[in-house]
Amino acid sequence: MSANPNTQGTQIPPAEGQPPHRIPSEILQAARAEAIRVRRRMVEVLEEKLNVPPPVFAACLGLTLHYPVLSMEQMHKLKPAFDLLPFAVAQQKNCVAFRDDDGQLRLVAGDPFLHGLSAWAEDVMPGPFVWYLAHSADVAAYLARFEESMRAMENVLTLEKGDDSTALHLEDLSLKSISEDTSPVVRLVNSTLYDALKTGASDIHLETLANGLAIKYRIDGVLSHIGSVPRLDFSEQVISRIKVMSELDIAERRVPQDGRFKVSMGGREVDFRVSIMPSIFGEDAVLRILDKQALSDQVKGLRLDFLGLDAQSMREMRKLSNEPYGMVLVTGPTGSGKTTTLYAAITEINHGQDKIITIEDPVEYQLPGVLQIPVNEKKGLTFARGLRSILRHDPDKIMVGEIRDPETAQIAVQAALTGHLVFTTVHANNVFDVIGRFMHMGVDPYSFVSALNGVLAQRLVRISCPHCSVPDTPDDQLLADSGLTRDNTKDFNFRISNGCGQCRGSGYKGRKAISEILNLNDEIRELIVAREPIRKIKDAAQRNGTRFLREAALALVANGETTLQEINRVTFVA
Repeated sequence: MSANPNTQGTQIPPAEGQPPHRIPSEILQAARAEAIRVRRRMVEVLEEKLNVPPPVFAACLGLTLHYPVLSMEQMHKLKPAFDLLPFAVAQQKNCVAFRDDDGQLRLVAGDPFLHGLSAWAEDVMPGPFVWYLAHSADVAAYLARFEESMRAMENVLTLEKGDDSTALHLEDLSLKSISEDTSPVVRLVNSTLYDALKTGASDIHLETLANGLAIKYRIDGVLSHIGSVPRLDFSEQVISRIKVMSELDIAERRVPQDGRFKVSMGGREVDFRVSIMPSIFGEDAVLRILDKQALSDQVKGLRLDFLGLDAQSMREMRKLSNEPYGMVLVTGPTGSGKTTTLYAAITEINHGQDKIITIEDPVEYQLPGVLQIPVNEKKGLTFARGLRSILRHDPDKIMVGEIRDPETAQIAVQAALTGHLVFTTVHANNVFDVIGRFMHMGVDPYSFVSALNGVLAQRLVRISCPHCSVPDTPDDQLLADSGLTRDNTKDFNFRISNGCGQCRGSGYKGRKAISEILNLNDEIRELIVAREPIRKIKDAAQRNGTRFLREAALALVANGETTLQEINRVTFVA
């Protein structure tokens, strides 16, 4: 049985200065008659007649029908029960079922006037539940967050036990092939791969928990929970399936394993790099997606302008890229866009008059007119050995995918000192930590600063969705946690996004690069050679025009392009 609570204890705050009120019966009757006449949904016609903002309309409708109202923010705090109300049905009926931690069921409707909704809900809901109301667009936006993942996965997250299939071949991923496969394990694995590719995820995480398997995607650098399978034996079969596809030892569960496999989707091959790790509940798997064809399509015509760098950073990076020789270093954590930035720089200077050679692990982008060498450590082709061979191949410009060891660092520095322009990356938190990394690898400070032209540190920041962002006033605690005050942010254009269909309910759409660039001058070189404290080098860099990462991030917040929460996630508070 459903509960239809009255308004007692239900506080619906006014929105945008307009208090909610009950909708007169004559307006309801007129809206119903017009909806029948023009063959539209009554809820849409009624909203047009009232001509009030969406939050106010939802509040008025809730008062009129005696339903409590949920906002988008409140729905985000609840757990959807797609096992009770499948995703496709939820979209069709414009409603979502939620299950509280104590087991209470809620059914949130976006269109309470839908014909037969009440009788249908009584029939499909497995037990007592409480009706709630939300704006129709909010329900649609909430469901949009799960659309790509749930469409293929909704039929496999609660499967009964099925026989495992371990046939090894190049899987053809499509909704048709997934629906036709008879093995639930293969269907789950293939639908997970398919959904990840459709949503633009960079990684897939399959985590074995005490009660089953959790599935997560990394989208725009942030892990998102997609679904779970509440069966431990099923999670073991899924990990085994991944091992079979990657040609790994399915009997070995005590040590980490690495592998790779390919699938076919939309007529193109997609590579997956696999890492299997033992855990207390079994094994976890992380799959890095390497869609080379899609990346190559993006790289065609790639320029520094497309990365979102500010004008000053672009000028400085172009200046470094056009030097006749020396070393250009790009630093940042994994997934911060280092390789993309280097390729954008190389693409801009690739005029066909220079021999450009790269050595990478792996080759992620395919560039025309560039000799690209993949590292193959099993065959002895390391960064160091490959770099030595490159120097005998008459190069003008060289890109080393990553400097990981002292030998590669020494050869790269020597190459930069002997008339080559060397682009490379190294893992460090900022442009100043790079100095310590090279000193720790035993590189002579004088040779290092003689070879080094400049260092660029980079992060990727998610941008607020332009379709649903609204002005915002952050509270004092958030400002204090961000190292700010009311006085020094009075000119900031703070904005926040509550989520919509365009951003899949996340509040963010796309990412933008922020950077700090250290250009070496004589003063900075002398400080490095003398092994002066980093504080003095930072002061000299600021006098030389270096803008730190945090300052670049705050500039985006001031312009209303992102949020304080986002920049606090990716940069240190000064």
